[in-house]
Amino acid sequence: MVGFVMLVHTALDRASQTARHWASSGCPVVIHCDKNVDRKTYIRLTDSLKDLDNVSFAPRYHCEWGTWNIVAATQRAAEMMLEKHPEVSHVYLASGSCLPLRPVQELKAYLKARPRTDFIESVTIEDVTWTKGGFDSERFTLRFPFSWKKQRFLFDRYVALQRLVRFKRKIPKGLVPHLGSQWWCLSRRTLEAILTDPDRPLYDRYFKRVWIPDESYFQSIVRVYSSDVESRSLTLSKFDFQGKPHIFYDDHLQLLRRSDCFVARKIWPQANRLYASFLSNDPKVTKNAEPNPSKIDRLFAKAVDRRTRGRTGLYMQSRFPNRDWENGKTSEPYSVFEGFSELFSNFETWLGKAAGGRVHGHLFSADRVEFAGGETVYNGGLSDSALLRDHNPEAFLTSLIWNTRGERQMFQFGPADSQKIEWLIATDPKAQISVITGAWAIGLFKLGINSSVVRKEAARLQAIEAEHLRTLRSPHAKARVRIWSLAEFIEDPMNNLQTIMDDIMPGARRRITAAPLMHDLTGFGRFLQTLKNQGMNPYLAGDFPVDPELVPTSADPQRPYLVKK
Repeated sequence: MVGFVMLVHTALDRASQTARHWASSGCPVVIHCDKNVDRKTYIRLTDSLKDLDNVSFAPRYHCEWGTWNIVAATQRAAEMMLEKHPEVSHVYLASGSCLPLRPVQELKAYLKARPRTDFIESVTIEDVTWTKGGFDSERFTLRFPFSWKKQRFLFDRYVALQRLVRFKRKIPKGLVPHLGSQWWCLSRRTLEAILTDPDRPLYDRYFKRVWIPDESYFQSIVRVYSSDVESRSLTLSKFDFQGKPHIFYDDHLQLLRRSDCFVARKIWPQANRLYASFLSNDPKVTKNAEPNPSKIDRLFAKAVDRRTRGRTGLYMQSRFPNRDWENGKTSEPYSVFEGFSELFSNFETWLGKAAGGRVHGHLFSADRVEFAGGETVYNGGLSDSALLRDHNPEAFLTSLIWNTRGERQMFQFGPADSQKIEWLIATDPKAQISVITGAWAIGLFKLGINSSVVRKEAARLQAIEAEHLRTLRSPHAKARVRIWSLAEFIEDPMNNLQTIMDDIMPGARRRITAAPLMHDLTGFGRFLQTLKNQGMNPYLAGDFPVDPELVPTSADPQRPYLVKK
């Protein structure tokens, strides 16, 4: 025979419903109702069960999370159970939010086959992995007389004081501290030994100042008396990454059935379908299976991973305010081209045909977002407004990549663009960045103007690009980066473009047969020399001859170099 001790404090109508289910199945029930519940509500609870002679109510305690009174209430209710019901062989501790998942007769048979087994999660401090933002060994060696929830200032100051003076409590002799779930099922023999122990006053006095004693009192003392401890709970209870319990709703019905556990918590009080489905003793649903919550652990682990990491490149409310909480900066590989549209007149059209992706212009130009095809609104409702983009340029790019999953995005970038995005692309492993340094000078050259204004603009653009290159070469950079000077690139444009295509489509082995149309650079070397003569050295463009010959010759031309992190 199994008896149930229930600790209730809210949703008393559901607690009454569950208690009636157990009592009607021949199991005695002792209920402790938190004294914080008003008397009128408490009387409604007692009246709803007064027709059942195997339901009793224990003296009430004011219970607060993490305090001793939760243990005291459990002790008193368990004592009543043992005194009033000598036929009980096991006592099952449950809460008002618990829900039986299997017929009571199946639980009775399971425990009858294991008359001396105590089912209680009981793990030494060294092996605990689930404590979140709390204390491990210190919960047993410091004193905690103040409420963590209501007296946080005093709680924190008193802990700090004890650490400062190196205060350390003495653990009772023969007691090894253990932690575990509050919800257990103990044999009568073990529970009687704990409650009638001559050393109980010593243990009670010690645990009154332990932090969250309901997770350690029975879990530790059971090791003194039990000869057969199953360190697991028969109650399905899952917690998220912050240590808060998962709440089960109606759509978890099939999930709960798969667990094979006898009881689950916490159940949402309005989960009418769950209560209607499980509060029955229909022999048709009997499984005779070993409780195995690990069958659904994979789903909970996936839920925790989705909650804490999310999908790659998707920014969600739970992690958005926290930098570096993202699971990958972007969701798909993408390519950034710097200096190519300045060197080639039809580069974007050529690239779209050669690579097969979506080729944009300068997405971060000062005037507007240059979406492919001149679109003003793009996937995901992204506007071409530079003002909206610059409000959060990182969110703009990550949204663009997320909303175009399955299609490689490629865009132009340069020193005349907004540079706020450079650290994102430099540190993004999914970014492939190809740079022709100094190509910005071609735009100034095509103006056909030689003046101090052009010189100042050239100096400004070169300074911006030099700083950008330092970012790309940073030890924190993770993007795949290839850098050529303008002079180096035009020495062998076909092979250089082929290298880029191989990066975009690895393994495709597609050879390009035609290059994009290069701008006429006749006189470009003289333009660079003019800038030098005016006191500005355009060194990022490389070494261009002053004579009309465009392509410099070299017996040993420099090869492009790969910056790989």
